[in-house]
Amino acid sequence: MSFGIYEATVPLFVNSLTDMRGWLDKAAEEKSESALMDARLAPDMRPLPAQYQMASDSAKNALARLTGTEAPSMADTESSFSELKDRCDRTIDYLKGFDSGALAGSEDREVVLTFPNGMGYRFAGGQYLTGFALPNFFFHVTTAYAILRNAGVSLGKPDFLQHLGPPSVGN
Repeated sequence: MSFGIYEATVPLFVNSLTDMRGWLDKAAEEKSESALMDARLAPDMRPLPAQYQMASDSAKNALARLTGTEAPSMADTESSFSELKDRCDRTIDYLKGFDSGALAGSEDREVVLTFPNGMGYRFAGGQYLTGFALPNFFFHVTTAYAILRNAGVSLGKPDFLQHLGPPSVGN
């Protein structure tokens, strides 16, 4: 089996968003939802809901850019764990709509990012994925995890990697 853009995107994004969804269940058992919705790591950083929204946007926009399609628009209005979990679910459903054929040749597709200030980047698809899309996605995933940990939710590395399930090798 070969390893390509599909294997480096859809399963990875789906696994991480599924993990993030699970963190909210643990958080709801241990802490005040309203306090966590305003939690952030530093005063100049965006709060927990924004980290979920930006992880979602990063994943769906990566697939859209790599396939030359439009990602579904999702308003950034989530104000509860339930709404954040629903956003994860909608993003996962969108991502699962792609197969390896949809991403065939995308490593060479031109991807141009233009920021609101008019600045931006021009990439080949593979360079975009490894240099921008994946680091940006994991920045927001890790920041959401760190916000919850910092707020006292008892998350650990097994939660960050819960998609692996229990270890399958060893004693």
